Order: sequence, then C-alpha cells, then structure tokens
Amino acid sequence: MPSYFHQLHQQVFPLLLANIWDPASAVLAQQQGAKALGTSSAALAWSLGYADGQQLPVAELLAAVRRILRVTQLPVTVDIEQGYSEQPAQVAELVLQLAELGVSGINIEDGLSEPVLLCDKIRACRTLLAGLPLYINARTDVYLAQLASGSEAIAECTRRLALYAAAGADGVFVPCLTDLAVAKQLSQHCNLPLNLMGWPEGASLQDLTEAGVQRLSAGPALFVQSYQAFQQAVFSFLHPGLPADQPVQYANFNTLFS
Repeated sequence: MPSYFHQLHQQVFPLLLANIWDPASAVLAQQQGAKALGTSSAALAWSLGYADGQQLPVAELLAAVRRILRVTQLPVTVDIEQGYSEQPAQVAELVLQLAELGVSGINIEDGLSEPVLLCDKIRACRTLLAGLPLYINARTDVYLAQLASGSEAIAECTRRLALYAAAGADGVFVPCLTDLAVAKQLSQHCNLPLNLMGWPEGASLQDLTEAGVQRLSAGPALFVQSYQAFQQAVFSFLHPGLPADQPVQYANFNTLFS
C-alpha cells in the first residue's frame, strides 16, 4: 500500500518540497504549511561544517536526521548524494538505517557514473528494504553536470529515467532542467513522478502541472538565502552605518568548508 509520502506525489498539483538542514529550519517550514520536508545535501553538510560532495561523515548524517525527525511529524526525505559508497550493498545498508530511523524517502543520484551503477544501488536497496515503502527518488545529473545538450540531453535523460524506473525507483529527479517543454517530453516517456529543482522563471503551479511535474524542491537555495541574510546582518552589526558587503553566492559557498 502506498505511503502518505507516496500519495503526496499523486495530487492535482505538484508537491512543493521545502529543503531544510536542521531542526530549526524543519519546524519553521512545518509552521509555514509545508506538507513534507527534504534535506539538501549541500545545506546539511554546510550546516555541520563540511563541504558538499559526500564529505559529510555518515555518522554525522544519521545524527542530523535523528534531530530533525525528533521535532517534526511531517514526512522527511533525505538526500544521500551517491549513497556515500560505490558498493551497492553498503548503500543499501545506509538506506535501511535511514528507513529504520523513520524517514519516508531518499534522493540518490548518478553523478558522473554510468547509470548501471545507480540501477545496482536501487536494486540492492529494494532487496534489503524487503517491502518497506521507502520512496526512492532517482536523480540524474545529465543537465546539472552538462553531460549532453539539446536533443541528446533529452534522449539521455529519457534512457536513464527508464532504467531507474525498471530498477525500482518511485520517482525521478532532473535538477537544472528549467524548460517545461522538455519536462513535458520526459514526463510523457516516464510513468514515475517527475521532480524538478527551483521554480522555472515565470512558471505557475498550473504550468508545472501541465508539464507533468509532480514535485518541486528548492535544493540549497533556502539555506543560501538564509545565510546571505545572516551575513548581511552580521556585517551591519559589526560595521554600523556602512553599506553591506556583497553576499556569498552559491557558486563559492562550498569553498568556505574546504
């Protein structure tokens, strides 16, 4: 039977997934009416003093998830990047630990690896979960990593999403895809809920719905916006009367933790 989190992906309009990184951001997002929460791998790592890119120790990840789950009753999905291992069995062990903590789903990505590796990881997770209804959102980085462009990118995304669906994914995620016409093509070729990241410029919920998008997440944007505001507030406190410095941008935020 589908979980409540699965059902949130089958509504008339897309699920708007607020990405959080600690208990404070979780309770504030819940207070504002979020129906579900998702960690951002970058935001979670930065909040704990690590660079993004699987630099966060697994023990820190699990401890952070426990703290978030303690303060919210909303479904929580956890971004585990590439699973912190190239070994499918080890990835499955981590996913089972998260499921046992009470998370409702995970994001797992292919990165620069061949898609067969992510397929093996998804299958290993399904085997070890043994029927537990954990929502597996399979992310392809074709657009994010600019692995292809134009019609080749559409074809490669279509191929990868079909492979991940066959391996046992519940949903598919294409970050950095902002063209809703392309999103519609992908959704028509894949029977799983399609997840995009960030609002395409000028798009409405109706536009997303017509394009077949069933989930929209924020990624690290909420963290970056929050800490840009903090940076400017600190500057104003330390240097009253002076114009605020330029805020840190996403592109160089990760370098602060290297």
